[in-house]
Amino acid sequence: MGIILSIFFAILIFSFLIFIHEFGHFITAKLSGVQVNEFSMFMGPAIWKKQIGETLYSIRCIPIGGYCAMEGEDSDTDNPRSFQKAAWWKRLLILIAGAFMNFVTGLLLVAIVYAPINSYVVPEITSFTEYATVDDFGLQVGDRFVEIDGTRVLLYNDVGVLLTLNDGDYHDLVMERDGQLITLDNFYLQRHEVTDEEGKTAMKVGFSYGKEAALEGFGKVRYIWHTAVDWIRTVSWSLEMLFTGKAGLKDMSGPVGIGKQMVEVANQSETIGTALLNLLYFGGFIAVNLAVMNLLPIPALDGGRVVALLLTTAVEAVTRKRIDPKYEGYIHAVGMILLLILMAVILFKDVIFLFK
Repeated sequence: MGIILSIFFAILIFSFLIFIHEFGHFITAKLSGVQVNEFSMFMGPAIWKKQIGETLYSIRCIPIGGYCAMEGEDSDTDNPRSFQKAAWWKRLLILIAGAFMNFVTGLLLVAIVYAPINSYVVPEITSFTEYATVDDFGLQVGDRFVEIDGTRVLLYNDVGVLLTLNDGDYHDLVMERDGQLITLDNFYLQRHEVTDEEGKTAMKVGFSYGKEAALEGFGKVRYIWHTAVDWIRTVSWSLEMLFTGKAGLKDMSGPVGIGKQMVEVANQSETIGTALLNLLYFGGFIAVNLAVMNLLPIPALDGGRVVALLLTTAVEAVTRKRIDPKYEGYIHAVGMILLLILMAVILFKDVIFLFK
C-alpha cells in the first residue's frame, strides 16, 4: 500500500473519528432541546461554512479536533434553550455522548475486521523451551492463563503485558487445567536471558504459549467485546506507566506519530485488503482510546466537564444557590491552554522523530 494512500487513509480515519465524537454531542444536544450555535470540523479559520437554521456548520483549516458549540456552555444566558438551563441529567448525557459514540465506533470497526476471521490465538501453554528449569514445570502443557496478579487475561497478548507491568519473577497465577481453575500463589515464573541469532539478548519465560482455536458464533461476539475492553485497559496501563515513570514523553504520540505508525502497519501488510483491515483495526483502537481519554477528569476534556457538572449540581442542591458557570469556564480555558501546549510539544517531538 503506497505511502500517500496510507497517509490519506490515516487522515480519513482521524477525521471520521473526530466527526463521530462531535456528532455525538451535537445530536444529543439537539434531542435534548439545547441550542447548538456551531458544529465545526477542525480548528482555526473557516474554509467553508453554511448557516442552516440556528446552527452554523463549518470546516476549518487546521486538521486537529473539532467542536460542537452550544448556547451558554461556559457562560450565563437568558436563553431558555441554553446548555446551562437544561436539566443536569440532560447535560450529563450530552457530555458523555461523544465518548460513547467513539466507543461504539471502535466496536463496529473491530467487528468488521473480525467478521472474516474464523480462528484466534488463546493464551495456552503449548511447549517448554530448551532453557526451561525445574521451576517452569510447575506449569503444564495445556494450562491456560486466566489471571495474572489479580488481573483477568482476556487476550493472548495480555500475558506478556501483565508480566511486564508487574516487575519481578513471582506472580499470583490462576490457570485453567483440564476444565478446572488452579491457583498458584507467589509462583516463581523465572525469566531467562536468551540470545537470538542476531546476537540480541532478551529476557524470556521458559515456555511457549499460544494455541489456535475456532472463532465463531457467540464466541466471536465475546472476543470483539474483550478486544474493546482490553483497549480500555491498555489506556489505563499506559497512564499507570506514565505516572510511575516506566514511560515518558518519548513514548507518547500525537496525530503525526500515530499516522506514521498507521503508515508502517499498512506498508508491512502483504495485500491492499490486509492493509485496509489492519488500518481499520488501528482505527478501532484509536476510537476506544479517544473515548477513554476524553472521559479523564481533566479540565477542558469531557471528563473534566462531567466532574464539574456533578460537583456544581451537588453544591447547588445543598446551598440552594446557583454557581456562575463563568468560573467553570475559566478552569476549562486554563485546561485547554495546558492541553494545547502538551499537544504542541508532542507534535514537535513526533515531527523530529519523523525526519530522523
